[in-house]
Amino acid sequence: MTDSKYFTTTKKGEIFELKSELNNDKKEKKKEAVKKVIASMTVGKDVSALFPDVVNCMQTDNLELKKLVYLYLMNYAKSQPDMAIMAVNTFVKYMSTYHLCLVVVSYFMFGLVKCMSLRFVSLKDQTSDCEDPNPLIRALAVRTMGCIRVDKITEYLCEPLRKCLKDEDPYVRKTAAVCVAKLYDINAGLVEDQGFLDQLKDLLSDSNPMVVANAVAALSEINESSPSGQPLVEMNAQTINKLLTALNECTEWGQVFILDSLANYSPKDDREAQSICERITPRLAHANAAVVLSAVKVLMKLMEMLQSESDFVGTLTKKLAPPLVTLLSSEPEVQYVALRNINLIVQKRPDILKHEMKVFFVKYNDPIYVKLEKLDIMIRLASQANIAQVLSELKEYATEVDVDFVRKAVRAIGRCAIKVEPSAERCVSTLLDLIQTKVNYVVQEAIVVIKDIFRKYPNKYESIISTLCENLDTLDEPEARASMIWIIGEYAERIDNADELLESFLEGFHDENTQVQLQLLTAIVKLFLKRPTDTQELVQQVLSLATQDSDNPDLRDRGFIYWRLLSTDPAAAKEVVLAEKPLISEETDLLEPTLLDELICHISSLASVYHKPPTAFVEGRAAGTRKSLPARSNSNDDPASRSQPQAQVIPAQDSLIGDLLSMDIGGPSLVTPTPPPSTGLGLDLLSSGLDGILGGPETTAPPAVSQTTTGLLGDIFGFTQGTTSYVAPKVNWLPAEKGKGFDIWGTFSRKNGQINMDMTFTNKAMQPMGGFAIQLNKNSFGLAPAVPLQVPAPLNPGQSIEASVVLSTVGAVQRMEPLNNLQVAIKNNIDVFYFACIVPMNVYFTEDGQLDKRVFLSTWKDIPAQNEVQYTLSGIMLTTDQVVSKMQQNNVFTIAKRNVEGQDMLYQSLKLTNNVWVLVELKIQPGNPDILLSLKSRTVEVASAIFQAYNAILYS
Repeated sequence: MTDSKYFTTTKKGEIFELKSELNNDKKEKKKEAVKKVIASMTVGKDVSALFPDVVNCMQTDNLELKKLVYLYLMNYAKSQPDMAIMAVNTFVKYMSTYHLCLVVVSYFMFGLVKCMSLRFVSLKDQTSDCEDPNPLIRALAVRTMGCIRVDKITEYLCEPLRKCLKDEDPYVRKTAAVCVAKLYDINAGLVEDQGFLDQLKDLLSDSNPMVVANAVAALSEINESSPSGQPLVEMNAQTINKLLTALNECTEWGQVFILDSLANYSPKDDREAQSICERITPRLAHANAAVVLSAVKVLMKLMEMLQSESDFVGTLTKKLAPPLVTLLSSEPEVQYVALRNINLIVQKRPDILKHEMKVFFVKYNDPIYVKLEKLDIMIRLASQANIAQVLSELKEYATEVDVDFVRKAVRAIGRCAIKVEPSAERCVSTLLDLIQTKVNYVVQEAIVVIKDIFRKYPNKYESIISTLCENLDTLDEPEARASMIWIIGEYAERIDNADELLESFLEGFHDENTQVQLQLLTAIVKLFLKRPTDTQELVQQVLSLATQDSDNPDLRDRGFIYWRLLSTDPAAAKEVVLAEKPLISEETDLLEPTLLDELICHISSLASVYHKPPTAFVEGRAAGTRKSLPARSNSNDDPASRSQPQAQVIPAQDSLIGDLLSMDIGGPSLVTPTPPPSTGLGLDLLSSGLDGILGGPETTAPPAVSQTTTGLLGDIFGFTQGTTSYVAPKVNWLPAEKGKGFDIWGTFSRKNGQINMDMTFTNKAMQPMGGFAIQLNKNSFGLAPAVPLQVPAPLNPGQSIEASVVLSTVGAVQRMEPLNNLQVAIKNNIDVFYFACIVPMNVYFTEDGQLDKRVFLSTWKDIPAQNEVQYTLSGIMLTTDQVVSKMQQNNVFTIAKRNVEGQDMLYQSLKLTNNVWVLVELKIQPGNPDILLSLKSRTVEVASAIFQAYNAILYS
């Protein structure tokens, strides 16, 4: 008979019967009784009253019975920790009778021992399971110890754990390693005081690969839950070599732990990165999908450090494709996880799977969630080489019975037309064929995507409008109706009966969706501006409906704006409403580059499935620290350039935060710096710096600096007076392929107390460029142009020119992420181009950032301890005096210097342009290239950017 008999319903008085059976002298009877207890516990019955009787059964040599008792103990130790103290004596041999008596007396005093008949067996008569000759029992004991989450007894479990970490049997050692992580979660201070972390680090050199894997897993877990967030183990070449050696021999989940740990390591050079890649590559052939994805994560991260044009990267790219394809032959659930990860990989490196389009073709028996994900990846991989294949498949999908899938397939055809320009005509033809099917939802989706095609290719495919108008009466979905109205309004001059068509929509205006109402209002105003003579009555009717009869504030406001424009300045109304629209982006659904880089670091985790960073769905310490890919390797291997964040091109105009869409790019408003109010130093220090960042009243400009004659001559002849501060190398803010031939490289500098935006414009197009203007979006520090952008025109093809704009810090303020992110719009005669760049934090360091020693000391004490953040500056080969000098040149002032036990301590202060003060402590050990940097500020959000600035300055 199987053990299922224990789960059958029993009569009343069960607890009493079990109690007597548990105290039976026969071992078999005891085992049967414990099994019944476990069965009752499993189905949710409360059997905690049997705790002392079950614990007494622990005194046995029978391994099966011991496991059952431990299972019971672990379950009730969580809910009844006070009773778990009884089990301690079984684990701990060194604990004296005196100690035990104290525990018992204290429990009697506080009423914690509720049953006077509890039998505390003397420790002298018990054998500790942690010293049992059977390694399975020793491991079982230490595993159970980690699960007894009772603070009162943790200190008594330290000695057995210490012995198990040095046990001769590897099974015991690997179990003890995990127990350290559990103990750290209960009492972190105890683990650190008892030296368990050092013992864990020693296990990384263990001869058994499973012990190494568990030690890595435990250290990773401890590191994630550590308040400081600092790595517990310094990953060096020697440690990495040990992990790579163990990687080949441990189990599959051990390999996952080791690979995840390797993903956090940054090799010193290309050679080391290549060596690690070569040793990890065999893991791509593993049968476990988790191992494969973890290996892909490490390789994707290391490839960022290698020359993208090198043969090694090309070979590695080819090796990554087969394992990813193999994952798609697994169960649907595994396929979905693999597809979500592949979606990220394709966005980052489309070359990896560019020849594997067929594996993403949908199968008839795929679940809908797999189908939709495959469809998304197909679009990302679509190119001129495979577009015929893709369109054939998509047309077939559009005849399926699953409505959601058909809609997505039709939209995919439109996205292909936008992405692959030479195939646009073929895509439009395919969409027309689908419209002829007269299937309602297919027709409506087709009209929606054709509207986008019109926006991408204006005045090219308007001949199909008549076909679209034939299906006007069948449209019942808001998005389709709004799209059709947009088409009629945009091409009203080509549609003879446009007024009749729009008037038919107007009849049920109040019943329409808001999206349709807004589109209808704009379309009729467009029609009026194009054909004013015969549409006056229609436009008055729609304006009256929008402004007088509507409760929707958006609709009402737009109606009033149009009404006022038309009544006061029709010419201006025509310029606004009929203005040339920007072409839509070819890939509007791409993830933002910095988010994509972060998610690549989380491949094979839940973040890669959600496509969200861990902080978005995990609260508290478990969310971990933010990860990002290393800077891409380039031919100029300069440390300063490595520390400089790269610019990112914003993929679509609507992704800009704030008001870039509504800015007057043609004539940027100039911001005249105003002198700051005279406030005492104490007031600045005690004020909340965060208010300044978020646009509070204390945001002021830096003091105006009068230019001397020498300074003006320096500007004329191309040199500046006494400028020794660090200037980051120029980076490519706008590549020519994104800027229609307009290429921008740029950086920021601080000269004569002012921030300068220094750029190199290159014309790689076939036509001259002119009419340059610049505008900045609202940002954390209120940067805005103080003077217009002056660029000699024309900028002829192949020509480059230097341009510089002085910036003030009294513009509009809005918190950005990261804090020093800046969104820019630059216009020329071709188009308006949008991009984002990172402003080096050192340009915000003001010249009046030196504090008095007493003020420094009192301010340091006033700032809460939790506002102190520590970083390590690695590889700084400078003396203390050189550090002082370099930082002084960048407006970081040394307040005091002292030597403590051979270690130089520097205390520095700096002030940002928004009156945020930052106090700094540097610990410099002569001969040691690593410097400990401690930052204190009332606005702790600036710490990360200040650290990056220190890193860049000291590397330069």
